[in-house]
Amino acid sequence: MEPIVALERIAYLLEREQASTYRVQAFRKAADALRARTAELPRTTAGIAALPGLGPKTAEVVSAARAGEVPGYLAELEARAAAPLAELDAAGAALHAALRGDCHLHSDWSDGGSPIETMARAARDLGHAWVVLTDHSPRLTVARGLSAERLREQLAVVAEVNRRLAPFRLLTGIECDILDDGSLDQEDELLAELDVVVASVHSKLRMASGPMTRRLVNAVRNPLVDVLGHCTGRLVAPGDGVRGGGKERPESVFDAAEVFAACAEHRTAVEINSRPERLDPPHRLLRQAEQAGCLFALDTDAHAPGQLGWQEYGCARAARAGVPPRRVITTWTADQLLDWTRTGRLPQERG
Repeated sequence: MEPIVALERIAYLLEREQASTYRVQAFRKAADALRARTAELPRTTAGIAALPGLGPKTAEVVSAARAGEVPGYLAELEARAAAPLAELDAAGAALHAALRGDCHLHSDWSDGGSPIETMARAARDLGHAWVVLTDHSPRLTVARGLSAERLREQLAVVAEVNRRLAPFRLLTGIECDILDDGSLDQEDELLAELDVVVASVHSKLRMASGPMTRRLVNAVRNPLVDVLGHCTGRLVAPGDGVRGGGKERPESVFDAAEVFAACAEHRTAVEINSRPERLDPPHRLLRQAEQAGCLFALDTDAHAPGQLGWQEYGCARAARAGVPPRRVITTWTADQLLDWTRTGRLPQERG
């Protein structure tokens, strides 16, 4: 095993387990340091640990890999990764097998931790045919949201990535903030150029039910919006067989019947957000959205390559709520998805 491959695989598996960013970056930085190095590596583990960008733990991995062994830490992580993230029944397994893409992921252009092409390659290697790059809009400054100018620059980068990775397709998109009145945090003309627009609330999450309902309904009625992201904004503690994010945040309060009716009427998909600390919407609302006839986007909201496999969590929850795969837009081909975002037609309605 090549030392760089071992270091990057460890980083990937740590991301999958929601390890701290510090731990993940230690292995990614070590891989980058080796990649940039032109001189021969020292013979001893201590000598490797003394190199810039490495340390005792990463040096042990490098030494073992160079000796033709599977590093012990990697073997430990691989053993844990052999177990499924979520227990899938027959319906959940069938839904997982039907998935073709992911409508919500972030790169280091906003608050993700990896370059655009790294995220795209990881999705391709996971078996996806397509994914949508949805970095944040400008209002979310804490997440380095993209101005209109930066978003236009990103479109050129996406085009170049697609040239290199074809037939895999990286679709253009955004996670656009829903403002207080339900309007969107980006130029309409630019949003119209994108393949997919995910609209989410990130501020004033404790708004009263009436204003929050109007806010969400106005957003999902907007013909530029394709997906309503993590609709309650909740954060959950560890439980239900998954790791939470360590802190909790209550759900936003709104008239779910009115919001989901608007989603169904305007064919705006409700996101099934698979992040372990979100799992949004909660089961009762997911079931209510299914009964309202909504479409769904089963997404990871991944901020790192190792998080792209989290759709298992969403599949387990979707199956439990009775969500039929035909109404999950992430089971569609890229052409079917783009036809829907441009015309509103479902795949079965195409002539």
